[in-house]
Amino acid sequence: MGKSKIKEYLENPAPLKVLENTFMEIKKIQEKYEPFITITEEHAFEHLEKKIKENPEFIGLPFSAKDCLCTKGILTTAGSKILNKYIPTFDATAIERLKEVGILIGKTAMDEFGFGSFCVNCHYCKPKNPWDRHRVCGGSSGGAACITSLLKQPHIALAESTGGSISCPASFCGVFGLTPTYGLVSRWGLIDYANSLDKIGLMAKDIFGIAWGLNVIAGYDGKDSTCIKREKEDYTKYIEMDVSKMRVGVIKNYFEGIDEHVEKAVWIGIKKIEGYCKEVEEIELPLSEYALPSYYIIALAEVSTNLAKFCGMRYGYEEEINENSGNFNEYFSKIRAEGFGKEAKRRIILGTFYRKAGYRERYYIKALKIRALLVKEFKKAFKKFDVLASPTMPIVAPRYTEIAELTPMQCYAMDRLTVAPNLAGIPMLNVPCEKVGNLPVGLHLLADHFKEKNLIALGKFFESPEPEEV
Repeated sequence: MGKSKIKEYLENPAPLKVLENTFMEIKKIQEKYEPFITITEEHAFEHLEKKIKENPEFIGLPFSAKDCLCTKGILTTAGSKILNKYIPTFDATAIERLKEVGILIGKTAMDEFGFGSFCVNCHYCKPKNPWDRHRVCGGSSGGAACITSLLKQPHIALAESTGGSISCPASFCGVFGLTPTYGLVSRWGLIDYANSLDKIGLMAKDIFGIAWGLNVIAGYDGKDSTCIKREKEDYTKYIEMDVSKMRVGVIKNYFEGIDEHVEKAVWIGIKKIEGYCKEVEEIELPLSEYALPSYYIIALAEVSTNLAKFCGMRYGYEEEINENSGNFNEYFSKIRAEGFGKEAKRRIILGTFYRKAGYRERYYIKALKIRALLVKEFKKAFKKFDVLASPTMPIVAPRYTEIAELTPMQCYAMDRLTVAPNLAGIPMLNVPCEKVGNLPVGLHLLADHFKEKNLIALGKFFESPEPEEV
């Protein structure tokens, strides 16, 4: 592993200089690649001034945040028109913790409420891939991956994953992306996609940035009932952890139907760690075949409930109520018809169908049973292996013209390698392993619950490639 820019910065912080340089870069990047919905330059300098008065040794590391994380006094849209005026009065817990050591530089672009694998379902902008502006960044945390890849200044990105929304864009953009164990990081202040699946995680250019960022955001929060009480860990120490006794299982059936060039690139990454570990062996996880339909049934059932509150009455998109507004149902329907995008409407309708009387047992309960079996299958694998490895995505980042021809079902199928570990709630890490032509490919590393240390220990053998100059 080369010298980490974040580690260098922490050894000799210069917050004002770095912040000035960061916003100089961002202006050029935003014009060409559009990774941000909101750039928070004024708030950033005000926050820096306040923190330096309180503590002259304030670290002040720049960080960005996916726009589904609430930020006090800053527009928070979740990529949707229906939240086009929502300015929270509080910070999400993860934001609050990072602001104690860092400075928020902007809210990054995302698919509306996280609905997509390509970050093209955002109402405000469509971030472009740092390696080829005619290609997508991946979704739903596309803006986070884009700015992480392009920004030369030290920086980490807060992101969020429901079915693979950190791993996918990290793979397409060639950066590290960690989705931690469900319950390790507080979800308080997150605009939910699916409560039982959402996880707040990180992206960075190197494994040190991931480990250091996890030190900051992980930990119990009484405001989140799903957050688990555990002793704090220093994840940076695991970068030096000995991996010579580690056993790695390569999930053979995850290679079925993927692009042959991606397969070769991923095996190069696996061979890289093979020389350091005790054993690398191919295994099968047959129940993963049922993960994709189970994921979409569970996630969309929760979506239809979570999005019911957006009605134009309390916050976000609204219209002046007068004698022409009609009754509540008419107003509610008009606001939702105008405020939600096409994909959001599709998912609300599907989720409502799964929850209807007579269909709940047939679909939703059955999907929950498969989810429980998937957890058992992963647990059984982790009795023998410390880490499981597979491709992150079945393809490299596609062109915009290519995804325009895909059906919704083909778009959903892009998540087939990431939804099983997300359903199981286990931690997963995308590492940039190789390139196909000029496009990065990700190797996906999975570990047992709360074993992020194993992922960090293996992640040190990889480095993010640098895209061309902006």
